[in-house]
Amino acid sequence: MKKTSTNWLLSSQYDLKTAETLLKNKRYIYVVFMCHLALEKILKAILSEKFKELPPYTHNLNRLIELGEIALPENYKVFIDKINLQSVPTRYPEDFKRPSKEFNKKIAEDYLPYQKHTTC
Repeated sequence: MKKTSTNWLLSSQYDLKTAETLLKNKRYIYVVFMCHLALEKILKAILSEKFKELPPYTHNLNRLIELGEIALPENYKVFIDKINLQSVPTRYPEDFKRPSKEFNKKIAEDYLPYQKHTTC
């Protein structure tokens, strides 16, 4: 495995551990943010392995999947679509009170289990 790919994966694992810590500390918005970031890095690791150039600077998971020609089961596609929609509100909230109310423990826990399965 290429060094850059390994770095992406190690960073992704670190982000998942961070998400777990944030969940315990009730920082739910950032649990979702870190889960998205971890997935983004996993996809960039795949792209690093497949191609010589660095992965593009994008947070769009569907775009990364498309570029890597990655086939996913339907339930993963649904999850990717769902978490991909959360990227902008968790990074750049227009009204911080809104995501603070929307992202609760249940929602954060719904995102985190998928992440654990994707890195195993």
